[in-house]
Amino acid sequence: MITVRRAVEADIPAMSDVLTRSITGLCALDHKNDPAAIASWTANKTPDGVRRILEDPDVQLFVAEHDGVVAAVGCVQSGSEIGLNYVHPAHRFKGVSRALLAAMEQAMREAGLTEARLKATQTAHDFYRANGWQDAGEAYSGRWIEARPMRKRL
Repeated sequence: MITVRRAVEADIPAMSDVLTRSITGLCALDHKNDPAAIASWTANKTPDGVRRILEDPDVQLFVAEHDGVVAAVGCVQSGSEIGLNYVHPAHRFKGVSRALLAAMEQAMREAGLTEARLKATQTAHDFYRANGWQDAGEAYSGRWIEARPMRKRL
């Protein structure tokens, strides 16, 4: 069973683990297994970094549990932007990311928003397209990875 809820302090170690394993294990298309790129991308995914995200008043941090285990982590930042949506490799293709995304979209609807935004990695781009998101500009390269702006009417 999949449940999605707001993250709490007790989730910090599991969230750190999910974020790091997802980036390291599932995002090779983006980081190309470059140790420097992986280190940069995961630098703020330590327990202390996740704690700072959780404490940020402009961020709503969510977890999706699969059979009682934290399996995915996501956030809405600045009210209308998906800032994180990562799944643990062991829980990929089980509907966890889709449930998490739907819950974050619902949270934005409940806040009165009519449009959401995000920056998709190459790895996640097709996932978002399959969930009703549309490209909203040209892809651009950051220091280590390429990002594609996307939007969705809520």
